[in-house]
Amino acid sequence: MSHLRTYYPEIEPYASGHLDVGNGHMVYWERVGTPGAKPAVFLHGGPGGGLSPNQRRVFDPARYDVLLFDQRGCGKSTPHASLEHNTTWDLVGDIEKLRAMVGVEQWLVFGGSWGSTLALAYAQTHPDRTSELVLRGIFTLRRAELLWYYQEGASNIFPDKWEAFLAAIPEAERHDMIAAYRRRLVGDDEAEQLAAAKAWATWEGETLTLLPDPSVSNAFYDGHFALAFARIENHYFVHEGWMDEGQLIRNAGLLRDIPAVIVQGRYDMATPPVTAWDLHRAWPEAEFHWVEDAGHALSQPGILHELILATDRFAGGEFI
Repeated sequence: MSHLRTYYPEIEPYASGHLDVGNGHMVYWERVGTPGAKPAVFLHGGPGGGLSPNQRRVFDPARYDVLLFDQRGCGKSTPHASLEHNTTWDLVGDIEKLRAMVGVEQWLVFGGSWGSTLALAYAQTHPDRTSELVLRGIFTLRRAELLWYYQEGASNIFPDKWEAFLAAIPEAERHDMIAAYRRRLVGDDEAEQLAAAKAWATWEGETLTLLPDPSVSNAFYDGHFALAFARIENHYFVHEGWMDEGQLIRNAGLLRDIPAVIVQGRYDMATPPVTAWDLHRAWPEAEFHWVEDAGHALSQPGILHELILATDRFAGGEFI
């Protein structure tokens, strides 16, 4: 096999700011690459994960003009960790407001994990605004997907790490871990709220890669990050994304005419590969890539390789 593609060089935004999207929310955005080049939008994971500098580096900066933004309540967006007016459909609306701000008719939509959920929701709502899709670690918030990661499934693969996730919750409440965490994450006891947030974030941070990788997991131990991440994720999962069960896969036919690449790690424990396969079966027009030696994270070498190949090809208008 030829050598694996990896990140483009480190890059700083050429512009950044906050957009008032209503109801008190100010969304932080930044733009990297070449002004006026091929437009793209990067949708981060979580929900509540926020941006990190490496996310700017999956696009050729000479050929792309990329907008990245912190979704409501996380990163540099304010108010921090807010759950008010924070739903999937609020975020779909924010993407449209940002597109209008940029002043483009269409853009490539790139999303992994929760970002793939949001990308699918956006593209199904606004197919005419979506020039291409690049998706990884497919997640659609079906009940079975949530139970796998937060009730029983991944717990059998990471029993040592699962014990720490369980420890934050009394035994009598462990039959519904998402609901039990919800009570603590929205409760009045700030110390308990922070302890629950850290336990929730640590479970995810330590299960995203095929092999332990502190460069991925360390960010999840920070209390400020964990509070937004855990509160917002849990809020979305309690409400099942404000979507009908199976909606994003059922409506995949709406995307038939949009060139797309799906990349899935074979050993992804956070978003099990069956979801990507179900999407592939519902949407065979999209190009599908298994990465046989990878877990979930964007930084997994084989996943990163496929994603950069995809953004390179779309930059040149090449698609076979």
